[in-house]
Amino acid sequence: MKEEHRIIQQVYKAKKDMEAADRLISAYIPFIRSETAKFLKRPPVEGQDDELSIAMIAFHEAVRSYSRLRGSFIKYAAVVIKSRLIDYRRRESRHEGVISLHTASGEKEQPLEETLTDGVDHGETIAVRDATRREIEELSRQMKEFGVSFSDVAEHCPQQERTLTACRKALEYAREDGEILDILLRTKRLPVTQLARGSGVERKTLERHRKYMIALLLIYTNGYEMIRGHLGRRVKGGTAL
Repeated sequence: MKEEHRIIQQVYKAKKDMEAADRLISAYIPFIRSETAKFLKRPPVEGQDDELSIAMIAFHEAVRSYSRLRGSFIKYAAVVIKSRLIDYRRRESRHEGVISLHTASGEKEQPLEETLTDGVDHGETIAVRDATRREIEELSRQMKEFGVSFSDVAEHCPQQERTLTACRKALEYAREDGEILDILLRTKRLPVTQLARGSGVERKTLERHRKYMIALLLIYTNGYEMIRGHLGRRVKGGTAL
C-alpha cells in the first residue's frame, strides 16, 4: 500500500510538472518495455520497433488521465498501453502489404483475388482477442477482491427492463459521484444506503443486484477499454448489460 501511495503521489506531481513526468517515464522504462514485449511476444528493439515509442506515449497519456478512482496506476497504465498498441496495430494493418488483387500468386499464376477466403484481418483479430482475454483475466482477479465472480454477475444481472433501467440510473449516479466510488474502492463494499438515497433507486433493488453493480462499476472506472467497448455495442444493440 505504501508503494502504491508513493506511485500515486509521483503521478499527480507529474500531471503538473513536465520534468517530473520525464523522470517518471524514465523510471518506468523497464515496465513500458515489459508491456510492449507482452504485446509483441518478444523484447522490443529500440530504434526499430515503433511500438516502444507508442507505449511510452501511452504511459504519459495514462499519467495525464489517471485518477485515484481508477485504482492501481500500474494496472491502469498497462491497460492504456495495451489499448494504444492495438490501435496502432489496426492502423498499420490497413496499409501493410497493399498490392493489386490481380497480382499472380503461387506456381499456377493464380490471381491473388482468387486465393482470398474472407475479408477478415486475422492478425488484428488475434491481437484484439488476446487483449480482451488479458482484460477478462485482470477483471476476474480484481472482482475476487470484492467477493464477486462472473457467475455472480450472471446470476444477479437484471432480467426485467424496469429493473435494468433502475440499475443503470444508479450506475450513472455512482460513476459521477466520487464519494461512492471512493468508498467502494476503499472498503470493497458498495455503499447501498448512500447510493439508494442519492440515485432515488430502491434499496432492495440495489441489494438484489449488488454484485452486478460492483462488476459494472469496476469495468467503467478501471480502464477496461476492450470490455467497455463490447458492452457499449451490446447496449446499442438493445441487449441488457
